[in-house]
Amino acid sequence: MAEKRDYYEVLGVGKDASADEIKHAYKKLAIKYHPDKNPGDKEAEEKFKEAAEAYDVLSNPEKRKQYDQFGFNAPGGGFGGGGFGGQGFSFEDIFANFGDIFGGGFGGFGGSRRGGRKAGPPRGNDLQIKVALSYKEIFEGCTKKVRLKRYTPCTECNGKGGTDIKTCETCKGTGRVRRVSGGFFQMVSESACPTCNGMGEVIANPCSRCRGEGRVQETEEISIKIPAGVAEGQYLNLRGEGNCGPRGGACGDLLAVIAEKPDDFYTREGDDLHCEIKVPVHKLVLGGTQRIPTLDGGEVQIKIAAGTQAGSILRLREQGLYPLNKRGDRGSLYVNIGVEIPKDLSREEKELYQKLAELRHDKETAQEESFLEKMKNLFK
Repeated sequence: MAEKRDYYEVLGVGKDASADEIKHAYKKLAIKYHPDKNPGDKEAEEKFKEAAEAYDVLSNPEKRKQYDQFGFNAPGGGFGGGGFGGQGFSFEDIFANFGDIFGGGFGGFGGSRRGGRKAGPPRGNDLQIKVALSYKEIFEGCTKKVRLKRYTPCTECNGKGGTDIKTCETCKGTGRVRRVSGGFFQMVSESACPTCNGMGEVIANPCSRCRGEGRVQETEEISIKIPAGVAEGQYLNLRGEGNCGPRGGACGDLLAVIAEKPDDFYTREGDDLHCEIKVPVHKLVLGGTQRIPTLDGGEVQIKIAAGTQAGSILRLREQGLYPLNKRGDRGSLYVNIGVEIPKDLSREEKELYQKLAELRHDKETAQEESFLEKMKNLFK
Protein backbone atom coordinates (compact mmCIF):
# COMPACT_ATOMS: atom_id res chain seq x y z
CA MET A 1 0.00 0.00 0.00
CA ALA A 2 1.39 3.38 -1.00
CA GLU A 3 2.43 5.68 1.83
CA LYS A 4 0.01 8.52 2.46
CA ARG A 5 1.24 11.94 1.42
CA ASP A 6 1.22 14.91 3.75
CA TYR A 7 -2.04 16.84 3.29
CA TYR A 8 -0.24 20.16 2.82
CA GLU A 9 1.90 18.53 0.13
CA VAL A 10 -1.21 17.12 -1.57
CA LEU A 11 -2.75 20.59 -1.91
CA GLY A 12 0.59 22.25 -2.64
CA VAL A 13 0.39 24.76 0.22
CA GLY A 14 2.56 25.57 3.21
CA LYS A 15 1.72 24.67 6.80
CA ASP A 16 0.91 28.33 7.48
CA ALA A 17 -1.55 28.57 4.57
CA SER A 18 -4.74 30.54 5.19
CA ALA A 19 -8.23 29.07 4.80
CA ASP A 20 -8.67 30.91 1.49
CA GLU A 21 -5.35 29.56 0.15
CA ILE A 22 -6.37 26.02 1.07
CA LYS A 23 -9.76 26.45 -0.58
CA HIS A 24 -8.23 27.91 -3.75
CA ALA A 25 -5.66 25.10 -3.99
CA TYR A 26 -8.34 22.44 -3.60
CA LYS A 27 -10.55 24.10 -6.20
CA LYS A 28 -7.76 23.95 -8.80
CA LEU A 29 -7.05 20.27 -8.12
CA ALA A 30 -10.74 19.37 -8.06
CA ILE A 31 -11.29 20.89 -11.49
CA LYS A 32 -8.16 19.23 -12.86
CA TYR A 33 -8.88 15.70 -11.62
CA HIS A 34 -12.69 15.64 -11.57
CA PRO A 35 -14.04 12.25 -12.80
CA ASP A 36 -16.32 13.96 -15.32
CA LYS A 37 -13.25 15.48 -17.00
CA ASN A 38 -11.23 12.25 -16.75
CA PRO A 39 -13.64 9.37 -17.44
CA GLY A 40 -12.07 5.97 -16.79
CA ASP A 41 -8.82 7.47 -15.48
CA LYS A 42 -8.18 5.66 -12.19
CA GLU A 43 -5.11 7.75 -11.36
CA ALA A 44 -7.07 11.00 -11.75
CA GLU A 45 -9.85 9.55 -9.62
CA GLU A 46 -7.39 8.71 -6.83
CA LYS A 47 -5.86 12.18 -6.98
CA PHE A 48 -9.34 13.67 -6.86
CA LYS A 49 -10.13 11.64 -3.73
CA GLU A 50 -6.76 12.46 -2.20
CA ALA A 51 -7.29 16.20 -2.67
CA ALA A 52 -10.82 15.99 -1.26
CA GLU A 53 -9.59 14.09 1.79
CA ALA A 54 -6.84 16.67 2.40
CA TYR A 55 -9.32 19.52 2.03
CA ASP A 56 -11.80 17.86 4.38
CA VAL A 57 -9.16 17.92 7.15
CA LEU A 58 -7.34 21.19 6.48
CA SER A 59 -10.51 23.23 5.95
CA ASN A 60 -11.77 22.23 9.39
CA PRO A 61 -9.92 24.21 12.12
CA GLU A 62 -10.39 21.48 14.72
CA LYS A 63 -9.25 18.64 12.44
CA ARG A 64 -6.36 20.73 11.13
CA LYS A 65 -5.12 21.50 14.66
CA GLN A 66 -5.12 17.84 15.57
CA TYR A 67 -3.47 16.82 12.28
CA ASP A 68 -0.72 19.40 12.94
CA GLN A 69 -0.20 17.90 16.42
CA PHE A 70 -0.37 14.18 15.69
CA GLY A 71 -0.09 13.64 11.95
CA PHE A 72 -1.92 10.63 10.50
CA ASN A 73 -1.45 8.26 13.43
CA ALA A 74 -3.65 9.74 16.09
CA PRO A 75 -3.36 8.23 19.56
CA GLY A 76 -6.11 6.10 21.03
CA GLY A 77 -7.83 5.71 17.66
CA GLY A 78 -8.32 9.44 17.58
CA PHE A 79 -8.39 9.48 13.79
CA GLY A 80 -10.05 6.12 13.39
CA GLY A 81 -6.90 4.05 13.94
CA GLY A 82 -5.58 4.47 10.42
CA GLY A 83 -5.35 8.22 10.48
CA PHE A 84 -7.74 10.73 8.97
CA GLY A 85 -8.19 9.11 5.61
CA GLY A 86 -10.43 6.30 4.60
CA GLN A 87 -12.89 6.27 7.50
CA GLY A 88 -16.39 7.12 6.33
CA PHE A 89 -15.09 9.40 3.57
CA SER A 90 -17.01 8.79 0.34
CA PHE A 91 -17.94 10.48 -2.90
CA GLU A 92 -21.01 11.80 -1.06
CA ASP A 93 -18.68 13.72 1.26
CA ILE A 94 -16.54 14.84 -1.65
CA PHE A 95 -19.45 16.29 -3.57
CA ALA A 96 -20.74 17.90 -0.39
CA ASN A 97 -17.41 19.75 -0.33
CA PHE A 98 -17.94 20.57 -4.00
CA GLY A 99 -21.26 22.20 -3.26
CA ASP A 100 -19.64 24.30 -0.54
CA ILE A 101 -16.91 25.54 -2.87
CA PHE A 102 -18.57 25.78 -6.27
CA GLY A 103 -22.19 26.25 -5.19
CA GLY A 104 -25.05 24.52 -6.95
CA GLY A 105 -24.20 25.73 -10.42
CA PHE A 106 -20.87 24.12 -11.20
CA GLY A 107 -21.80 22.84 -14.61
CA GLY A 108 -22.27 19.08 -14.67
CA PHE A 109 -19.69 18.46 -11.93
CA GLY A 110 -21.92 16.87 -9.35
CA GLY A 111 -23.96 19.96 -8.60
CA SER A 112 -27.22 18.10 -9.00
CA ARG A 113 -26.16 15.32 -6.65
CA ARG A 114 -27.20 17.39 -3.64
CA GLY A 115 -30.46 18.81 -4.94
CA GLY A 116 -33.62 17.06 -3.80
CA ARG A 117 -31.70 14.60 -1.66
CA LYS A 118 -33.71 13.02 1.14
CA ALA A 119 -33.02 14.30 4.60
CA GLY A 120 -30.98 11.96 6.74
CA PRO A 121 -30.90 11.80 10.52
CA PRO A 122 -28.59 14.47 11.95
CA ARG A 123 -25.22 13.67 13.44
CA GLY A 124 -24.92 13.60 17.22
CA ASN A 125 -23.14 16.33 19.18
CA ASP A 126 -19.47 16.15 20.09
CA LEU A 127 -18.58 15.70 23.75
CA GLN A 128 -15.58 16.90 25.74
CA ILE A 129 -14.00 15.45 28.88
CA LYS A 130 -10.88 16.24 30.89
CA VAL A 131 -8.32 13.48 31.50
CA ALA A 132 -5.90 14.16 34.38
CA LEU A 133 -2.51 12.44 34.12
CA SER A 134 0.50 12.11 36.40
CA TYR A 135 3.98 12.71 35.00
CA LYS A 136 4.63 8.98 35.24
CA GLU A 137 1.58 8.28 33.05
CA ILE A 138 2.71 10.96 30.60
CA PHE A 139 6.21 9.46 30.57
CA GLU A 140 5.09 5.89 29.89
CA GLY A 141 1.82 6.39 28.05
CA CYS A 142 -1.24 4.69 29.53
CA THR A 143 -4.83 3.60 29.11
CA LYS A 144 -7.35 5.56 31.19
CA LYS A 145 -10.86 4.44 31.96
CA VAL A 146 -13.40 7.26 32.12
CA ARG A 147 -17.13 7.39 32.78
CA LEU A 148 -19.35 9.72 30.83
CA LYS A 149 -22.99 10.39 30.07
CA ARG A 150 -23.87 10.20 26.41
CA TYR A 151 -26.72 9.36 24.06
CA THR A 152 -26.71 5.78 22.76
CA PRO A 153 -29.12 4.03 20.37
CA CYS A 154 -32.37 2.95 21.98
CA THR A 155 -32.41 -0.85 22.29
CA GLU A 156 -36.21 -0.95 22.41
CA CYS A 157 -36.67 0.35 18.86
CA ASN A 158 -33.15 -0.33 17.53
CA GLY A 159 -32.56 3.39 17.19
CA LYS A 160 -35.43 3.93 14.72
CA GLY A 161 -37.65 5.91 17.08
CA GLY A 162 -40.74 3.76 16.60
CA THR A 163 -42.79 1.93 13.99
CA ASP A 164 -44.96 2.84 11.01
CA ILE A 165 -42.46 5.40 9.70
CA LYS A 166 -43.57 7.34 6.64
CA THR A 167 -42.10 10.02 4.41
CA CYS A 168 -43.21 13.48 5.47
CA GLU A 169 -45.88 14.81 3.10
CA THR A 170 -45.03 18.45 3.80
CA CYS A 171 -41.38 18.37 2.69
CA LYS A 172 -41.51 15.15 0.62
CA GLY A 173 -38.71 13.70 2.69
CA THR A 174 -36.19 16.52 2.24
CA GLY A 175 -36.63 17.86 5.77
CA ARG A 176 -36.62 21.43 4.38
CA VAL A 177 -39.34 23.80 3.24
CA ARG A 178 -39.05 26.96 1.13
CA ARG A 179 -40.95 30.17 1.55
CA VAL A 180 -41.24 32.91 -1.07
CA SER A 181 -41.97 36.43 0.13
CA GLY A 182 -41.96 39.94 -1.30
CA GLY A 183 -43.48 41.55 -4.36
CA PHE A 184 -41.46 42.43 -7.42
CA PHE A 185 -38.18 41.52 -5.72
CA GLN A 186 -38.95 38.13 -4.27
CA MET A 187 -36.96 36.50 -1.49
CA VAL A 188 -36.68 32.75 -1.04
CA SER A 189 -35.92 31.40 2.44
CA GLU A 190 -35.39 27.82 3.49
CA SER A 191 -35.95 26.32 6.94
CA ALA A 192 -36.47 23.00 8.72
CA CYS A 193 -39.81 21.39 8.00
CA PRO A 194 -42.19 22.11 10.93
CA THR A 195 -44.09 18.86 10.42
CA CYS A 196 -41.14 16.45 10.81
CA ASN A 197 -38.68 18.82 12.50
CA GLY A 198 -36.24 18.45 9.64
CA MET A 199 -36.12 14.64 9.78
CA GLY A 200 -37.93 14.01 6.51
CA GLU A 201 -40.01 11.27 8.16
CA VAL A 202 -43.01 11.06 10.46
CA ILE A 203 -43.40 8.31 13.08
CA ALA A 204 -46.97 7.17 13.61
CA ASN A 205 -46.14 4.97 16.62
CA PRO A 206 -43.27 6.51 18.63
CA CYS A 207 -41.20 4.25 20.90
CA SER A 208 -42.34 4.48 24.54
CA ARG A 209 -38.78 4.30 25.87
CA CYS A 210 -37.08 7.00 23.80
CA ARG A 211 -40.29 8.85 22.80
CA GLY A 212 -39.43 8.79 19.14
CA GLU A 213 -35.84 10.02 19.56
CA GLY A 214 -34.25 6.70 18.74
CA ARG A 215 -31.68 7.29 21.48
CA VAL A 216 -31.44 7.39 25.27
CA GLN A 217 -28.88 8.91 27.65
CA GLU A 218 -26.76 6.44 29.60
CA THR A 219 -23.63 6.47 31.74
CA GLU A 220 -20.89 4.33 30.23
CA GLU A 221 -17.24 3.55 30.85
CA ILE A 222 -14.76 3.70 28.01
CA SER A 223 -11.00 3.21 27.75
CA ILE A 224 -8.79 5.89 26.22
CA LYS A 225 -5.28 5.06 25.06
CA ILE A 226 -2.95 7.96 25.85
CA PRO A 227 0.41 8.14 24.03
CA ALA A 228 3.62 9.07 25.81
CA GLY A 229 4.61 12.74 25.75
CA VAL A 230 1.22 14.46 25.72
CA ALA A 231 1.01 17.90 27.34
CA GLU A 232 -1.48 20.10 29.15
CA GLY A 233 -4.19 21.40 26.82
CA GLN A 234 -3.60 18.91 24.01
CA TYR A 235 -6.54 16.71 23.10
CA LEU A 236 -7.36 13.40 21.51
CA ASN A 237 -10.27 13.22 19.09
CA LEU A 238 -12.05 9.89 19.51
CA ARG A 239 -14.22 9.46 16.45
CA GLY A 240 -17.72 8.20 17.00
CA GLU A 241 -17.46 8.22 20.81
CA GLY A 242 -19.70 11.26 21.31
CA ASN A 243 -23.49 11.44 21.36
CA CYS A 244 -25.25 9.32 18.78
CA GLY A 245 -27.64 11.19 16.53
CA PRO A 246 -31.42 10.78 16.74
CA ARG A 247 -33.09 7.97 14.77
CA GLY A 248 -29.89 6.30 13.64
CA GLY A 249 -27.86 9.45 13.05
CA ALA A 250 -24.08 9.17 13.11
CA CYS A 251 -22.30 9.58 16.42
CA GLY A 252 -20.34 12.72 17.21
CA ASP A 253 -16.76 12.70 18.46
CA LEU A 254 -15.34 12.73 21.96
CA LEU A 255 -12.57 15.22 22.70
CA ALA A 256 -10.37 14.08 25.58
CA VAL A 257 -8.49 17.16 26.83
CA ILE A 258 -5.23 16.47 28.67
CA ALA A 259 -4.62 17.94 32.12
CA GLU A 260 -1.43 17.45 34.16
CA LYS A 261 -1.71 16.53 37.82
CA PRO A 262 0.45 18.62 40.18
CA ASP A 263 3.52 16.68 41.36
CA ASP A 264 5.23 16.96 44.75
CA PHE A 265 8.71 16.51 43.29
CA TYR A 266 8.77 17.46 39.61
CA THR A 267 7.73 20.47 37.56
CA ARG A 268 7.60 20.43 33.77
CA GLU A 269 8.91 22.72 31.07
CA GLY A 270 8.34 21.23 27.62
CA ASP A 271 10.01 17.82 27.59
CA ASP A 272 12.32 18.82 30.47
CA LEU A 273 11.69 18.21 34.15
CA HIS A 274 12.87 20.25 37.13
CA CYS A 275 13.26 19.22 40.74
CA GLU A 276 14.93 20.44 43.94
CA ILE A 277 16.86 18.30 46.41
CA LYS A 278 18.34 19.06 49.83
CA VAL A 279 21.98 18.01 50.23
CA PRO A 280 23.67 17.82 53.66
CA VAL A 281 26.10 20.69 54.20
CA HIS A 282 29.09 18.41 54.71
CA LYS A 283 28.44 16.73 51.34
CA LEU A 284 28.38 20.11 49.59
CA VAL A 285 31.70 20.95 51.22
CA LEU A 286 33.50 17.63 50.82
CA GLY A 287 31.72 16.25 47.76
CA GLY A 288 29.94 12.92 47.40
CA THR A 289 26.97 11.30 45.72
CA GLN A 290 23.19 11.62 46.10
CA ARG A 291 20.34 9.41 44.85
CA ILE A 292 17.16 10.89 43.42
CA PRO A 293 13.99 9.15 42.16
CA THR A 294 13.23 8.85 38.43
CA LEU A 295 9.93 8.65 36.55
CA ASP A 296 10.39 4.99 35.69
CA GLY A 297 10.27 4.09 39.37
CA GLY A 298 14.01 3.69 39.83
CA GLU A 299 16.77 5.95 41.08
CA VAL A 300 19.71 7.73 39.54
CA GLN A 301 22.92 8.62 41.36
CA ILE A 302 24.32 12.08 40.86
CA LYS A 303 27.78 13.32 41.78
CA ILE A 304 28.10 16.30 44.10
CA ALA A 305 31.40 18.04 43.48
CA ALA A 306 33.32 19.40 46.49
CA GLY A 307 32.43 23.03 47.09
CA THR A 308 29.06 22.87 45.31
CA GLN A 309 27.04 25.97 46.18
CA ALA A 310 23.39 26.04 47.16
CA GLY A 311 21.36 27.12 44.13
CA SER A 312 23.58 25.25 41.67
CA ILE A 313 21.72 23.37 38.93
CA LEU A 314 22.83 20.00 37.59
CA ARG A 315 21.59 18.75 34.23
CA LEU A 316 20.89 15.04 33.73
CA ARG A 317 20.42 14.30 30.04
CA GLU A 318 17.81 11.75 28.90
CA GLN A 319 16.05 11.81 32.30
CA GLY A 320 13.10 14.00 31.28
CA LEU A 321 9.94 13.21 29.31
CA TYR A 322 9.65 11.80 25.82
CA PRO A 323 8.31 13.97 23.02
CA LEU A 324 4.88 13.02 21.70
CA ASN A 325 4.67 9.36 20.67
CA LYS A 326 8.36 9.00 21.63
CA ARG A 327 9.41 10.59 18.35
CA GLY A 328 12.84 11.83 19.35
CA ASP A 329 15.14 11.98 22.37
CA ARG A 330 14.00 12.37 25.94
CA GLY A 331 14.30 15.72 27.61
CA SER A 332 16.61 16.51 30.53
CA LEU A 333 16.14 16.59 34.28
CA TYR A 334 17.42 19.77 35.93
CA VAL A 335 18.28 19.31 39.60
CA ASN A 336 18.31 22.45 41.76
CA ILE A 337 20.69 21.97 44.69
CA GLY A 338 19.49 23.12 48.11
CA VAL A 339 21.30 22.83 51.45
CA GLU A 340 20.13 20.69 54.34
CA ILE A 341 21.01 22.39 57.65
CA PRO A 342 21.09 20.00 60.64
CA LYS A 343 18.72 21.04 63.43
CA ASP A 344 19.64 18.72 66.29
CA LEU A 345 23.43 18.61 66.63
CA SER A 346 25.11 16.39 69.17
CA ARG A 347 27.65 17.89 71.55
CA GLU A 348 30.47 16.39 69.55
CA GLU A 349 29.10 17.81 66.30
CA LYS A 350 28.80 21.27 67.83
CA GLU A 351 32.40 21.13 68.98
CA LEU A 352 33.48 20.16 65.50
CA TYR A 353 31.54 23.03 63.94
CA GLN A 354 33.07 25.38 66.54
CA LYS A 355 36.52 24.12 65.67
CA LEU A 356 35.73 24.58 61.99
CA ALA A 357 34.68 28.18 62.65
CA GLU A 358 37.99 28.81 64.41
CA LEU A 359 39.91 27.30 61.54
CA ARG A 360 37.98 29.49 59.11
CA HIS A 361 38.98 32.51 61.26
CA ASP A 362 35.33 33.22 62.10
CA LYS A 363 36.16 34.47 65.63
CA GLU A 364 32.71 35.90 66.32
CA THR A 365 31.04 32.57 65.70
CA ALA A 366 33.73 30.69 67.60
CA GLN A 367 33.55 33.02 70.63
CA GLU A 368 29.77 32.92 70.66
CA GLU A 369 29.74 29.15 70.62
CA SER A 370 32.43 29.04 73.29
CA PHE A 371 30.46 31.38 75.56
CA LEU A 372 27.30 29.33 75.18
CA GLU A 373 29.15 26.18 76.01
CA LYS A 374 30.58 27.80 79.14
CA MET A 375 27.15 28.93 80.28
CA LYS A 376 25.78 25.41 79.80
CA ASN A 377 28.65 23.96 81.81
CA LEU A 378 27.92 26.31 84.74
CA PHE A 379 24.50 24.77 85.24
CA LYS A 380 25.57 21.14 84.94
